[in-house]
Amino acid sequence: MGHMWDSLCCASKEGPSAATAEVKQENLSQTASYGTSHNDLNDTLLMEPSDIKMYPTEDTPVPEGQPVKRKKGPAPKMLGNEVCSVCGDKASGFHYNVLSCEGCKGFFRRSVIKGAQYTCKNSGRCEMDMYMRRKCQQCRLRKCREAGMLEQCVLSEEQIRLKKMKKQEEGTARTSAVATPGPAPEMPPLAPEQQEMIEKLVAMQKQCNKSSFLERPKVTPWPQSQDPLNREVRQQRFAHFTELAIMSVQEIVDFAKQLPGFLELTREDQIALLKTSTIEIMLLETSRRYNPAIESITFLKDFSYNKEDFAKAGLQFEFINPIFEFSKGMNDLHLDEAEYALLIAINIFSADRPNVQDHELVERLQQPYVDALHSYIRIKRPNDHLMFPRMLMKLVSLRTLSSVHSEQVFALRLQDKKLPPLLSEIWDVHE
Repeated sequence: MGHMWDSLCCASKEGPSAATAEVKQENLSQTASYGTSHNDLNDTLLMEPSDIKMYPTEDTPVPEGQPVKRKKGPAPKMLGNEVCSVCGDKASGFHYNVLSCEGCKGFFRRSVIKGAQYTCKNSGRCEMDMYMRRKCQQCRLRKCREAGMLEQCVLSEEQIRLKKMKKQEEGTARTSAVATPGPAPEMPPLAPEQQEMIEKLVAMQKQCNKSSFLERPKVTPWPQSQDPLNREVRQQRFAHFTELAIMSVQEIVDFAKQLPGFLELTREDQIALLKTSTIEIMLLETSRRYNPAIESITFLKDFSYNKEDFAKAGLQFEFINPIFEFSKGMNDLHLDEAEYALLIAINIFSADRPNVQDHELVERLQQPYVDALHSYIRIKRPNDHLMFPRMLMKLVSLRTLSSVHSEQVFALRLQDKKLPPLLSEIWDVHE
């Protein structure tokens, strides 16, 4: 896999054509080896794409039988004698879709947020009760999942913070609506340093987009044949999309490296932030290219695709539909280039990402972008007090979309569609 990173490294200096050519060759021939050792990754450049060595994280196991979700609505009334479905202790209510005690609720939440990996001394055969729950964490976590606890129900520290901010903004909006029914007061202008930062972010994004646009002729052409049974045509469509994805990854890496403060982080934290934010930023960039008039998404100004085109390339509608729904929702907000650039910067500096070590520094680097977005929105939309929390909640929606994307990658493996090594490393695909 180091070979692909080296190609991308060259692309960062000479344009992404070398990496794209490599991807094209591997996609069409399917003869390259995808098991190259990570030891080949180049350690000499701080944050060149060839230097991004991805660390494996715990893959969410696919259960043999999906737990039945409780129907939406208020939880059933407690009688007082209910027991925890995990350990048998007294239950305090329904937590993460399961009747459980406060101890198992907290244990499951901590395990999910930290991406914890436990080891059982009894080969995973421990019977879980109030005593064993303290002795074997692996079996306790396994029992939580078997009982039906859902990881997607656990809110991260970042999501909780965003929800609190939304509530505060909504409270402020209601108070303002009652106290000041007249015209909105004139807002002070942006601080000079905020104005300068926003202008630089927009310029950086345009430059990154321009580099990809110049490389668009090198992308494998979208086949004209409509034959759904033609294997070569299907491979060509899949190659087309994966090459666009490679170019998007290059844009994100180049943009992140130019963000003030990003290179202050350790190499490991840079990698952790980039690895987990990449797919979310790709989805954000996809949403800004959505055209509601034709219900299509346009890449590099020339390539437009509807839902059927995505399906023809091998993606499932379970993943395609949420992408288009998210894109439509973002389009309804009518964000400008500055707002998109600030959202992307905020997304990159998310301290609750797996494997991030210096949470305090990441939060400190993120805060100026949050403050700038808040000030910018208050000036641009003085009468819409809910726009700021709405925009931040879109970042929460991206977390859900990211988990759906993981399921799509797994489905592609079942279809025997091999991703290029670069994307395999970023998305933790282990052949």
